[in-house]
Amino acid sequence: MTSSYAQGDPAVRGVVRLLNTADGRVLCLAGDVDAAVVDSFLRRYGREPVRVDAIDAGSVTALSAAGRDLLLDHVDLAARSGRRLPLRRSPGLDRALADPADDRP
Repeated sequence: MTSSYAQGDPAVRGVVRLLNTADGRVLCLAGDVDAAVVDSFLRRYGREPVRVDAIDAGSVTALSAAGRDLLLDHVDLAARSGRRLPLRRSPGLDRALADPADDRP
């Protein structure tokens, strides 16, 4: 399956991927992470959060409620297993996490 990004679709402005690095598995978020970007990630990797060793959101410019939920689901999984995840942050990420309108139930 060819993604819109691979086809050069200018409407695609964000990305979420799992990367295997020498330091472990990293959840990477970049750009404008909207619901369509999150849906594409979930179709590729599944709905359940996976064990990651770090989260890199240092290039996030905007984060939708769906993107916030995805990120927090992975953080919550690590916390339940007693692990603290290193999180590379960006101003866009900080704005999304600080928005009280998006508080989780």
